[in-house]
Amino acid sequence: MNEPQAKPSSSEEDILKTLKERAAGRLKIYIGSAAGVGKSYQMLLEAQRLRAEGIDVVLGYIETHGRAETAALVGDLEKIPLRQIRYQERVFDEMNLPAILARRPQLVVVDELAHSNIPGTEHPKRYQDVEDILKAGINVISAVNIQHIESLNPYVERLTGVKVRETIPDRVLALASEIINIDLSVEDHRERLRRGKIYPAEKVESALRGFFTPENLAAMREMALREVASKVEYQTEEQRLLREAGPLRRPDRVMVCLGPDHAANVALLRRGARVAGRLNADWFAVTVVRPELAPGMALSPVRKEFLKLERLAEELGAQFRVLEAHSVLDALVSFVEEHGITMALFGKNRHVGWRLRMFKWLTLEFLNHTDGVDVQIVDTAERDISGRH
Repeated sequence: MNEPQAKPSSSEEDILKTLKERAAGRLKIYIGSAAGVGKSYQMLLEAQRLRAEGIDVVLGYIETHGRAETAALVGDLEKIPLRQIRYQERVFDEMNLPAILARRPQLVVVDELAHSNIPGTEHPKRYQDVEDILKAGINVISAVNIQHIESLNPYVERLTGVKVRETIPDRVLALASEIINIDLSVEDHRERLRRGKIYPAEKVESALRGFFTPENLAAMREMALREVASKVEYQTEEQRLLREAGPLRRPDRVMVCLGPDHAANVALLRRGARVAGRLNADWFAVTVVRPELAPGMALSPVRKEFLKLERLAEELGAQFRVLEAHSVLDALVSFVEEHGITMALFGKNRHVGWRLRMFKWLTLEFLNHTDGVDVQIVDTAERDISGRH
C-alpha cells in the first residue's frame, strides 16, 4: 500500500507569499482520526516542498515513532536541538522554545500539539509554546488527532472507553488559518497497523481489539471530517459577513448562561467552547446568584462547585463570571450590553413544571430585551457534544 501523499493546497501561492513577507505568525494544523493516518509524513512533505521554494524551514519537534518512511523524509531539514530536562531522576527530551525564538525561522514544524511538557519548561503544554512562536511572527505547521480536542474528550471516552489525558482547547483550532484533514479509510488504517506501520509488532493485536476497532475508527473519522467541514463553513460565512459589513463589523462574543445543574453546565460549557472556537470568538461563562448566596472564600459545597466550573471554563478558554443580582434577566441583559455579546447559549435540561415555565419565560424575555444577539438553546440532557444533531 502506498504511503499517503500530500496534495498542494489551492492557496499555496498565497502561503508562500505570506511566508516570504514574514507576516504575523500563521498556524496550519493537520488533523487526523487517530495515530498512523500520516500527519507527520504530510508535514514533512510540505516542509520539504516549502524549503525547495526558498522558505526558511526548521523542525522544532518531529515524532517519527520509528516509522522508516517518515524518518526518511526528515532528510537534511534543519532540526532545532531538543532540550534535555531532568525530572524525577530521568532525563526527557523537550522542544527547545528559546532556541526556536532565537533562531527566528520563517516556518517551524511542531508535531504532537497536545503534548504535555515536563516541568521545568516555559509552559505546561506544547500548544502554549506554539502560541508564543506565533506571537513572535513565526509561522507554524502542527498536527493533532481528533480525540485530543478538549470539548470532544468526554464523547470519545464514552464511545471508545479510552480516557485521553492530553488535550488542547478548541480555541487553538480557532487560531489556525488552515486545517487539513488527513483521511484514511478504516480498513487501510487497520491494515497499516497490521503491517507494523504504526506500532511495534507486540502491540498490534491489542490495538486492533482496543482503540483501533472498525467501529471506533469509523466514529473518529466522522468526527474529524465534521470538524474540518465546520471550520471551513464558519470561515466561509465569516468572509461573507466581512465583505457585506466591511471592517466595522462587530466581532463575535459568546456568553454561556450557566444554571443550577452541574452536569448540565459541564455539557453546556463544552458546547460553548465548540461554538466560540468555530467563530474564533471571545467567550464568557456566566452564572447569576443572589447576593446572600454568593460564594465567599469558605470552601462551602456551592463554592466548591463554582471552583470546578471555573477551572473547566478557563481550561476551555472562557472567562468565568459570577454575577450577584436578584434578577437573573436583568443581570444577563446588562452583561450583554456591557460586553458586546453577539451570541448567548442557554441549557435546556428536560425542565418540567414550574422550572420549564421559568426557563421559557427567561429565554423569551431575554430575546425581547436584547438586540443583535443570537440565542441557542442547547439540550444538555442529550450529553452529546460531538456535533451531531
